[in-house]
Amino acid sequence: MEILGKILVGLVALEHLYIMYIEMFAWETKGKETFKGSLAPELFAPTKTLAANQGLYNGFLAAGLIWTFFIDDHHWAFHIAIFFLTCIVVAGLYGAATASKKIFFVQALPAIVALVVLHIR
Repeated sequence: MEILGKILVGLVALEHLYIMYIEMFAWETKGKETFKGSLAPELFAPTKTLAANQGLYNGFLAAGLIWTFFIDDHHWAFHIAIFFLTCIVVAGLYGAATASKKIFFVQALPAIVALVVLHIR
């Protein structure tokens, strides 16, 4: 289960690196495809800076999860992973409640699954 937990943490981190990429560097191209229907097409250009700021935060979440792979103390790494996964769950729940229900399944649910697996011993 420990290996599965690490794999899931890594996948959630990769997902947030991808979200960071879209929001920071591909907002007006890939962002339009990814968030089609959530935002009018003419609003992508004027919201580019706001999206980049959001992307930066997603990068911080990914960095926190990646950091856990470099911590030698198992308990410390576990608690850091729990913290960052919980931040992602909260952000996903907020996004699902305020923006799109899809965010729950794309963002919160993978983090919830990783949290559950990390707690199974």
